[in-house]
Amino acid sequence: MTTHKRLGFVGIILEDREKNAPHVNAILTEHADLILARTGIPHVKGETSIITLVVDATTDELGTLTGKLGSIEGITVKSGLSRK
Repeated sequence: MTTHKRLGFVGIILEDREKNAPHVNAILTEHADLILARTGIPHVKGETSIITLVVDATTDELGTLTGKLGSIEGITVKSGLSRK
């Protein structure tokens, strides 16, 4: 059985942006081949930011990416892939 890449999204909430942004950026750079688009929105009133990604990935690739991101304290990650 062949695993196919599918379009999807990743939503990332960063708490303590100054501390966590370098770790998140390193992981995103490592998986840059999966990322089609990236938008980052800092919350001006606090130290929280949101990053949204559009990805083209297999379920395994997406799981690896989100697993690494989710292992960072202060990071919340949600994702989804299209059915086809």
